[in-house]
Amino acid sequence: MDLLTLFTLAVGLSMDAFAVSICKGLSMRRITLGKAAIVGLWFGGFQAGMPFLGYLLGVQFRDRITAIDHWIAFVLLGIIGVNMIREAVSEKEEEPCCPQEEASLAAKDMFLLAVATSIDALAVGVTFAFLDVEILPAVSFIGVTTFLLSAVGVKVGNVFGIRYESRAELAGGVILILLGFKILLEHLGILG
Repeated sequence: MDLLTLFTLAVGLSMDAFAVSICKGLSMRRITLGKAAIVGLWFGGFQAGMPFLGYLLGVQFRDRITAIDHWIAFVLLGIIGVNMIREAVSEKEEEPCCPQEEASLAAKDMFLLAVATSIDALAVGVTFAFLDVEILPAVSFIGVTTFLLSAVGVKVGNVFGIRYESRAELAGGVILILLGFKILLEHLGILG
C-alpha cells in the first residue's frame, strides 16, 4: 500500500474520532493542550490498536480466501463508508449531539468513545491481512494521524461549533468507499 493510499485511509478512519473530538471541544469551556492530547491519545491509540487486532484475526484466514480478498476489502470498506454516510445525513434532532457530559475525560467515558469510533478500523485491519500491508508502520501512521486530527478537532469544536461534525463523517464515508473501489480495480487489473 503506497503512502498516499495509507494517508487517505488514515484520514477516512479518523473522521469519526474527529467528529467526536469536535463534540468534546464544543462541550469544554477551556481548552488546554493537555486536554486535547488526552482526547488524541485515546482515539489515536484505539485507531492504531483496532486495525492491528483485525490484522491478527485476518491473517488466520488469509490463505483460505486469497482468491477473493479484494472483494472482501471492497465490501468491508463499502459497508463502513455507507454507514458513515448514513450517520452523517440522518436526522439527529431528537437528541443533542454533544451533551454536556461529553466534556468528561474520565477513562470510562473515553474508553467507550474510543471503542465506538474505532470499530470500523477493526474491519480495515482484516483487509490489511489480505493486502499484505506492513502492519506496524501502517497502524502507527493511522494512530498518529488520528491523534493529530482528534487534538485539532477539540480546538475546532471549541472555536467553530458543531456544524462540521456531520461533514467530517460524510467525508470519511466517501473516502472509505473510494478506497474500496481502488483496491478492487487494482486487483482486477483495471488500475495500474
